[in-house]
Amino acid sequence: MQTSAVPDLAHNHARPVHWLVTATAMAAVVAAAGLLQPDRARAGQTGGREAAAATAPAITGVRLPLECGGAPAVVGERATGDLDGDGGPESVVAARCAAGSGTPPSGIYVLARSRTGESRVVATLLEPARRQSAVDLAVRDGAVTAVLLGYSSPDVPRCCPDRRRTAKWRWEGGKFTESAPDAVGTGPV
Repeated sequence: MQTSAVPDLAHNHARPVHWLVTATAMAAVVAAAGLLQPDRARAGQTGGREAAAATAPAITGVRLPLECGGAPAVVGERATGDLDGDGGPESVVAARCAAGSGTPPSGIYVLARSRTGESRVVATLLEPARRQSAVDLAVRDGAVTAVLLGYSSPDVPRCCPDRRRTAKWRWEGGKFTESAPDAVGTGPV
């Protein structure tokens, strides 16, 4: 008589009731996984901040402190990022007066949300009185950078800046501080 190494599995046939129980269990697992997933608007956020607070302040409708003598103000460049480390982004804009000719000076402004959610100017990084134009505005690693174009003398035509330097502003000690011009370089365009 010969014995088999394989057990007799004739009594282990799956019946329809077995498939029904398995399908029901799988459906319950899938349903539970769908209910326990994080809200997509908040996934990856920390600190329980509202989703609306994570959007950068709007630029439209904000009165910028530019004196344009009746001409409209024009936002040339914009950037967003968390500048003060609170987890919410601020908006930074480089704006100038819309002039018919020449290169009007820029102002660089930081916008944040008020407690009511409205956008407002909270800091001026570059005063138009400095008579420089801002290009290549960016926010990286909590700092604002811009290339500032200016003039070496009053004899240089206002259409054609002949000086160029990179400026950097960072939030430190409750205010924005600008890197020293010697540290970021100056030179001809």
